[in-house]
Amino acid sequence: MTRREILGAVMVADRALALSAPPPLPDFWQSRIADVDRAVAGVKKGHARVLAKSAGGRNIHLVTYGERQDLPSSANYNSACGGQDPASYRRKDGKQRPVVLLLGPVHGQEFEGVTGLNNVLAVAETGLDLRGRAWPRLAANLQRMRVLIIPLANPDGRARCPVDNWIGQESALYQRVAMGTRPDGASYEWPFVKRLHPMRGAAVRTLGAYFNDDGVNLMHDEWFAPMAAETRALLRLAIEESPDFIVSLHAHGSAPSVEQTAYVPMMVKKSIEEFGVRLYARYAKSGLPARKAPAPAQPDGAVFPPPSFNLASALHHACGAVAFVHECIAGVSPGPALTLENLLDVEMILFDELFEFALEHPVKWAGA
Repeated sequence: MTRREILGAVMVADRALALSAPPPLPDFWQSRIADVDRAVAGVKKGHARVLAKSAGGRNIHLVTYGERQDLPSSANYNSACGGQDPASYRRKDGKQRPVVLLLGPVHGQEFEGVTGLNNVLAVAETGLDLRGRAWPRLAANLQRMRVLIIPLANPDGRARCPVDNWIGQESALYQRVAMGTRPDGASYEWPFVKRLHPMRGAAVRTLGAYFNDDGVNLMHDEWFAPMAAETRALLRLAIEESPDFIVSLHAHGSAPSVEQTAYVPMMVKKSIEEFGVRLYARYAKSGLPARKAPAPAQPDGAVFPPPSFNLASALHHACGAVAFVHECIAGVSPGPALTLENLLDVEMILFDELFEFALEHPVKWAGA
Protein backbone atom coordinates (compact mmCIF):
# COMPACT_ATOMS: atom_id res chain seq x y z
CA MET A 1 0.00 0.00 0.00
CA THR A 2 1.09 3.57 -0.63
CA ARG A 3 1.33 6.07 2.23
CA ARG A 4 -1.90 7.73 1.00
CA GLU A 5 -3.70 4.36 0.94
CA ILE A 6 -2.49 3.55 4.45
CA LEU A 7 -3.74 6.86 5.78
CA GLY A 8 -7.06 6.38 4.01
CA ALA A 9 -7.50 2.92 5.54
CA VAL A 10 -6.73 4.25 9.01
CA MET A 11 -9.20 7.12 8.70
CA VAL A 12 -11.97 5.38 6.73
CA ALA A 13 -14.38 4.97 9.64
CA ASP A 14 -13.79 8.36 11.22
CA ARG A 15 -14.19 11.21 8.76
CA ALA A 16 -13.90 13.71 11.62
CA LEU A 17 -10.18 13.00 11.72
CA ALA A 18 -8.20 14.92 9.17
CA LEU A 19 -4.50 15.23 8.53
CA SER A 20 -3.67 18.90 8.37
CA ALA A 21 -1.26 19.82 5.61
CA PRO A 22 2.23 19.85 7.14
CA PRO A 23 4.86 22.31 5.95
CA PRO A 24 7.73 20.89 3.87
CA LEU A 25 10.15 18.93 6.01
CA PRO A 26 13.58 20.48 6.60
CA ASP A 27 16.57 18.49 5.38
CA PHE A 28 17.65 17.56 8.91
CA TRP A 29 14.36 15.76 9.65
CA GLN A 30 15.34 12.28 8.47
CA SER A 31 12.88 9.74 9.88
CA ARG A 32 11.83 7.49 7.01
CA ILE A 33 13.14 4.01 6.28
CA ALA A 34 14.84 5.34 3.14
CA ASP A 35 16.56 7.99 5.28
CA VAL A 36 17.94 5.28 7.57
CA ASP A 37 19.16 3.22 4.63
CA ARG A 38 20.91 6.27 3.17
CA ALA A 39 22.51 7.26 6.49
CA VAL A 40 23.79 3.74 7.09
CA ALA A 41 25.15 3.51 3.57
CA GLY A 42 27.17 6.66 4.28
CA VAL A 43 28.94 5.26 7.35
CA LYS A 44 32.71 5.32 6.85
CA LYS A 45 34.21 5.73 10.32
CA GLY A 46 32.06 3.08 11.96
CA HIS A 47 30.95 -0.41 11.00
CA ALA A 48 27.46 -1.10 9.65
CA ARG A 49 25.66 -4.40 9.29
CA VAL A 50 22.15 -5.80 9.19
CA LEU A 51 21.38 -7.02 12.70
CA ALA A 52 18.17 -8.83 11.76
CA LYS A 53 15.22 -8.90 9.41
CA SER A 54 11.87 -7.67 10.68
CA ALA A 55 8.71 -9.78 10.53
CA GLY A 56 7.97 -8.00 7.26
CA GLY A 57 11.42 -8.78 5.84
CA ARG A 58 12.85 -5.27 6.30
CA ASN A 59 16.42 -4.56 7.39
CA ILE A 60 17.17 -3.64 11.00
CA HIS A 61 20.54 -1.92 10.84
CA LEU A 62 23.26 -1.80 13.48
CA VAL A 63 26.08 0.76 13.35
CA THR A 64 28.99 0.54 15.79
CA TYR A 65 31.78 2.95 16.67
CA GLY A 66 34.79 2.08 18.79
CA GLU A 67 36.57 -1.21 19.25
CA ARG A 68 34.83 -4.09 20.92
CA GLN A 69 36.50 -5.15 24.16
CA ASP A 70 36.74 -8.86 24.82
CA LEU A 71 36.37 -8.93 28.59
CA PRO A 72 36.80 -12.29 30.36
CA SER A 73 33.54 -14.18 30.90
CA SER A 74 32.67 -17.52 32.46
CA ALA A 75 28.89 -17.30 32.93
CA ASN A 76 25.73 -15.60 31.71
CA TYR A 77 24.59 -12.55 33.71
CA ASN A 78 21.82 -14.34 35.58
CA SER A 79 24.09 -17.16 36.72
CA ALA A 80 26.87 -14.71 37.60
CA CYS A 81 24.47 -12.83 39.90
CA GLY A 82 23.41 -16.17 41.41
CA GLY A 83 27.08 -16.76 42.10
CA GLN A 84 27.26 -13.36 43.81
CA ASP A 85 29.78 -12.12 41.25
CA PRO A 86 28.47 -10.22 38.20
CA ALA A 87 32.06 -10.02 36.99
CA SER A 88 31.82 -13.70 36.10
CA TYR A 89 29.66 -12.51 33.20
CA ARG A 90 31.94 -9.62 32.19
CA ARG A 91 35.01 -8.66 34.13
CA LYS A 92 34.42 -4.91 34.25
CA ASP A 93 37.00 -3.23 36.47
CA GLY A 94 36.09 0.40 35.85
CA LYS A 95 38.95 0.92 33.40
CA GLN A 96 37.22 -0.38 30.27
CA ARG A 97 35.64 1.88 27.68
CA PRO A 98 31.95 2.49 28.34
CA VAL A 99 29.54 0.73 26.00
CA VAL A 100 26.27 2.49 25.17
CA LEU A 101 23.42 1.09 23.10
CA LEU A 102 21.09 3.63 21.46
CA LEU A 103 17.96 1.70 20.54
CA GLY A 104 15.84 3.38 17.89
CA PRO A 105 12.05 3.30 18.05
CA VAL A 106 10.25 0.00 18.56
CA HIS A 107 6.95 1.85 17.88
CA GLY A 108 6.75 2.99 14.28
CA GLN A 109 4.90 6.26 14.86
CA GLU A 110 7.46 7.46 17.44
CA PHE A 111 9.94 8.46 14.77
CA GLU A 112 11.60 11.39 16.58
CA GLY A 113 14.31 8.99 17.73
CA VAL A 114 15.02 7.95 14.14
CA THR A 115 15.79 11.56 13.25
CA GLY A 116 17.90 11.91 16.39
CA LEU A 117 19.98 8.85 15.60
CA ASN A 118 20.46 9.78 11.95
CA ASN A 119 21.83 13.09 13.21
CA VAL A 120 24.13 11.27 15.65
CA LEU A 121 25.48 9.29 12.71
CA ALA A 122 26.17 12.58 10.96
CA VAL A 123 28.05 13.87 14.03
CA ALA A 124 30.05 10.64 14.23
CA GLU A 125 31.05 10.94 10.59
CA THR A 126 31.53 14.71 10.21
CA GLY A 127 31.35 16.36 13.65
CA LEU A 128 28.19 18.21 12.55
CA ASP A 129 24.52 17.30 12.72
CA LEU A 130 22.35 17.50 9.63
CA ARG A 131 21.70 21.19 10.33
CA GLY A 132 25.42 21.88 10.20
CA ARG A 133 25.57 22.40 13.97
CA ALA A 134 28.66 21.21 15.83
CA TRP A 135 28.41 19.00 18.90
CA PRO A 136 32.07 18.98 20.01
CA ARG A 137 31.65 17.17 23.33
CA LEU A 138 29.41 14.50 21.82
CA ALA A 139 31.84 13.98 18.93
CA ALA A 140 34.83 13.78 21.29
CA ASN A 141 33.07 11.34 23.62
CA LEU A 142 32.20 9.09 20.71
CA GLN A 143 35.95 8.60 20.32
CA ARG A 144 36.26 7.43 23.94
CA MET A 145 33.51 4.82 23.94
CA ARG A 146 31.97 1.91 22.09
CA VAL A 147 28.62 3.08 20.78
CA LEU A 148 26.00 0.77 19.27
CA ILE A 149 23.28 2.47 17.21
CA ILE A 150 20.11 0.83 15.92
CA PRO A 151 18.46 3.72 14.06
CA LEU A 152 15.07 1.98 13.75
CA ALA A 153 14.07 -1.21 15.55
CA ASN A 154 10.59 -1.52 14.01
CA PRO A 155 10.73 -0.70 10.30
CA ASP A 156 7.43 -2.56 9.79
CA GLY A 157 5.57 -0.13 12.00
CA ARG A 158 7.35 2.86 10.46
CA ALA A 159 6.32 1.68 6.99
CA ARG A 160 2.73 1.56 8.26
CA CYS A 161 2.90 5.15 9.56
CA PRO A 162 2.03 7.60 6.76
CA VAL A 163 3.01 10.66 8.80
CA ASP A 164 6.50 12.19 9.07
CA ASN A 165 5.73 15.14 11.34
CA TRP A 166 3.20 15.16 14.20
CA ILE A 167 3.48 18.84 15.09
CA GLY A 168 0.00 20.34 15.25
CA GLN A 169 -1.77 17.09 14.39
CA GLU A 170 -4.66 15.97 16.61
CA SER A 171 -3.80 13.45 19.33
CA ALA A 172 -6.79 11.33 18.20
CA LEU A 173 -5.17 10.82 14.81
CA TYR A 174 -1.85 10.01 16.47
CA GLN A 175 -3.54 7.36 18.59
CA ARG A 176 -5.38 5.91 15.59
CA VAL A 177 -2.22 5.56 13.53
CA ALA A 178 -0.27 4.19 16.50
CA MET A 179 -2.72 1.67 17.89
CA GLY A 180 -4.88 0.77 14.92
CA THR A 181 -8.62 0.16 14.68
CA ARG A 182 -11.21 -2.36 15.80
CA PRO A 183 -13.47 -4.27 13.40
CA ASP A 184 -16.15 -1.55 13.74
CA GLY A 185 -13.60 1.14 12.80
CA ALA A 186 -13.23 2.60 16.30
CA SER A 187 -9.71 3.37 17.45
CA TYR A 188 -7.90 1.16 19.90
CA GLU A 189 -6.89 3.14 22.97
CA TRP A 190 -4.23 2.91 25.64
CA PRO A 191 -4.04 0.82 27.79
CA PHE A 192 -6.67 -1.51 26.30
CA VAL A 193 -4.56 -1.88 23.18
CA LYS A 194 -2.09 -3.89 25.28
CA ARG A 195 -4.78 -6.37 26.39
CA LEU A 196 -4.73 -8.04 22.99
CA HIS A 197 -1.30 -9.38 22.11
CA PRO A 198 -0.22 -10.24 19.55
CA MET A 199 -2.60 -7.97 17.63
CA ARG A 200 -3.92 -10.33 14.96
CA GLY A 201 -6.99 -11.79 13.36
CA ALA A 202 -10.61 -10.75 13.57
CA ALA A 203 -9.95 -8.15 16.28
CA VAL A 204 -7.98 -6.01 13.82
CA ARG A 205 -9.34 -3.81 11.06
CA THR A 206 -6.15 -1.80 10.59
CA LEU A 207 -2.90 -2.72 12.33
CA GLY A 208 -1.32 0.17 14.21
CA ALA A 209 2.29 1.32 13.90
CA TYR A 210 2.97 0.05 17.43
CA PHE A 211 3.40 -3.43 16.01
CA ASN A 212 5.61 -5.34 13.62
CA ASP A 213 3.95 -7.09 10.70
CA ASP A 214 3.17 -10.11 12.92
CA GLY A 215 1.24 -7.91 15.35
CA VAL A 216 3.91 -8.03 18.07
CA ASN A 217 4.50 -4.99 20.25
CA LEU A 218 8.25 -5.27 20.77
CA MET A 219 8.02 -3.57 24.18
CA HIS A 220 5.94 -6.49 25.43
CA ASP A 221 7.16 -9.64 23.72
CA GLU A 222 7.16 -12.96 25.57
CA TRP A 223 10.66 -12.78 27.02
CA PHE A 224 10.96 -16.46 27.89
CA ALA A 225 9.85 -17.52 24.39
CA PRO A 226 10.20 -14.47 22.12
CA MET A 227 7.69 -14.29 19.30
CA ALA A 228 9.67 -11.82 17.23
CA ALA A 229 13.02 -12.22 15.47
CA GLU A 230 13.59 -8.55 16.29
CA THR A 231 13.38 -9.30 20.01
CA ARG A 232 15.73 -12.25 19.78
CA ALA A 233 18.27 -10.11 17.93
CA LEU A 234 18.11 -7.30 20.51
CA LEU A 235 18.58 -9.68 23.43
CA ARG A 236 21.41 -11.50 21.67
CA LEU A 237 23.15 -8.18 20.96
CA ALA A 238 22.82 -7.13 24.61
CA ILE A 239 24.29 -10.44 25.81
CA GLU A 240 27.19 -10.32 23.36
CA GLU A 241 28.09 -6.65 23.80
CA SER A 242 27.19 -6.22 27.50
CA PRO A 243 26.36 -2.49 27.24
CA ASP A 244 26.70 -0.36 30.37
CA PHE A 245 23.78 1.89 29.35
CA ILE A 246 20.84 1.26 27.03
CA VAL A 247 18.28 3.89 26.09
CA SER A 248 15.11 2.88 24.24
CA LEU A 249 13.74 5.84 22.29
CA HIS A 250 10.02 6.63 22.44
CA ALA A 251 7.75 9.68 22.23
CA HIS A 252 4.56 10.91 23.88
CA GLY A 253 2.40 14.01 24.06
CA SER A 254 3.95 15.80 27.03
CA ALA A 255 7.36 17.04 28.19
CA PRO A 256 10.29 14.68 27.58
CA SER A 257 10.88 12.14 30.32
CA VAL A 258 13.27 9.49 31.57
CA GLU A 259 11.11 6.54 32.62
CA GLN A 260 11.96 4.26 35.52
CA THR A 261 12.49 0.58 34.70
CA ALA A 262 10.61 -2.07 36.66
CA TYR A 263 12.14 -5.16 38.28
CA VAL A 264 15.74 -4.01 38.28
CA PRO A 265 18.07 -3.45 41.26
CA MET A 266 17.74 -0.25 43.26
CA MET A 267 21.24 0.80 42.22
CA VAL A 268 20.05 0.77 38.59
CA LYS A 269 16.91 2.71 39.49
CA LYS A 270 18.97 5.31 41.36
CA SER A 271 21.28 5.68 38.38
CA ILE A 272 18.26 6.29 36.13
CA GLU A 273 16.94 8.86 38.60
CA GLU A 274 20.31 10.62 38.82
CA PHE A 275 20.57 10.80 35.05
CA GLY A 276 17.02 12.15 34.83
CA VAL A 277 17.82 15.00 37.22
CA ARG A 278 20.80 15.93 35.10
CA LEU A 279 18.96 15.72 31.78
CA TYR A 280 15.99 17.77 32.96
CA ALA A 281 18.32 20.52 34.17
CA ARG A 282 19.95 20.61 30.73
CA TYR A 283 16.56 20.80 29.02
CA ALA A 284 15.51 23.69 31.27
CA LYS A 285 18.78 25.51 30.64
CA SER A 286 18.21 25.08 26.88
CA GLY A 287 14.71 26.56 27.05
CA LEU A 288 13.00 23.25 26.32
CA PRO A 289 10.06 21.76 28.24
CA ALA A 290 11.51 20.19 31.36
CA ARG A 291 9.97 18.19 34.16
CA LYS A 292 10.80 19.16 37.72
CA ALA A 293 11.95 15.72 38.80
CA PRO A 294 12.27 12.22 37.35
CA ALA A 295 10.34 9.25 38.65
CA PRO A 296 11.89 8.30 42.01
CA ALA A 297 13.65 5.01 42.55
CA GLN A 298 11.37 2.68 44.50
CA PRO A 299 10.64 -1.05 44.73
CA ASP A 300 8.08 -2.57 42.36
CA GLY A 301 4.92 -4.54 42.96
CA ALA A 302 3.55 -2.78 46.05
CA VAL A 303 0.15 -2.41 44.37
CA PHE A 304 -1.93 -4.48 41.97
CA PRO A 305 -1.77 -4.64 39.02
CA PRO A 306 2.01 -4.66 39.07
CA PRO A 307 4.12 -2.81 36.50
CA SER A 308 5.05 -4.72 33.36
CA PHE A 309 8.36 -6.44 32.84
CA ASN A 310 9.01 -4.68 29.53
CA LEU A 311 11.82 -4.50 26.99
CA ALA A 312 13.96 -2.25 29.19
CA SER A 313 13.58 -4.72 32.07
CA ALA A 314 14.49 -7.64 29.82
CA LEU A 315 17.55 -5.90 28.42
CA HIS A 316 18.84 -5.23 31.93
CA HIS A 317 18.45 -8.88 32.90
CA ALA A 318 20.22 -9.97 29.72
CA CYS A 319 23.39 -7.99 30.43
CA GLY A 320 23.18 -5.92 33.64
CA ALA A 321 22.91 -2.57 31.84
CA VAL A 322 21.26 0.57 33.14
CA ALA A 323 18.41 0.25 30.63
CA PHE A 324 15.61 2.79 30.43
CA VAL A 325 13.04 4.46 28.19
CA HIS A 326 13.35 8.06 27.07
CA GLU A 327 10.15 9.72 25.88
CA CYS A 328 10.62 12.59 23.44
CA ILE A 329 7.76 14.96 22.59
CA ALA A 330 5.59 13.94 19.68
CA GLY A 331 4.34 17.48 19.08
CA VAL A 332 0.66 16.55 18.82
CA SER A 333 -2.14 18.90 19.84
CA PRO A 334 -2.85 19.51 22.65
CA GLY A 335 0.70 19.53 23.95
CA PRO A 336 3.81 21.70 24.14
CA ALA A 337 4.11 23.93 21.07
CA LEU A 338 7.50 23.11 19.56
CA THR A 339 9.34 23.16 16.26
CA LEU A 340 11.13 20.26 14.58
CA GLU A 341 14.39 21.98 15.57
CA ASN A 342 13.26 21.80 19.21
CA LEU A 343 12.48 18.09 18.91
CA LEU A 344 15.88 17.37 17.40
CA ASP A 345 17.49 19.32 20.25
CA VAL A 346 15.62 17.13 22.76
CA GLU A 347 17.19 14.07 21.15
CA MET A 348 20.71 15.45 20.70
CA ILE A 349 20.91 16.78 24.26
CA LEU A 350 19.86 13.33 25.51
CA PHE A 351 22.77 11.68 23.68
CA ASP A 352 25.23 14.40 24.67
CA GLU A 353 24.37 14.03 28.35
CA LEU A 354 24.18 10.22 28.27
CA PHE A 355 27.67 9.85 26.79
CA GLU A 356 29.14 12.19 29.40
CA PHE A 357 27.25 10.39 32.17
CA ALA A 358 28.52 7.00 30.99
CA LEU A 359 32.12 8.23 31.01
CA GLU A 360 31.69 9.68 34.49
CA HIS A 361 30.14 6.47 35.83
CA PRO A 362 32.30 3.54 34.70
CA VAL A 363 30.95 0.13 35.66
CA LYS A 364 33.05 -1.71 38.20
CA TRP A 365 32.03 -5.28 38.94
CA ALA A 366 35.53 -6.58 39.67
CA GLY A 367 38.66 -5.48 41.49
CA ALA A 368 41.68 -4.24 39.58
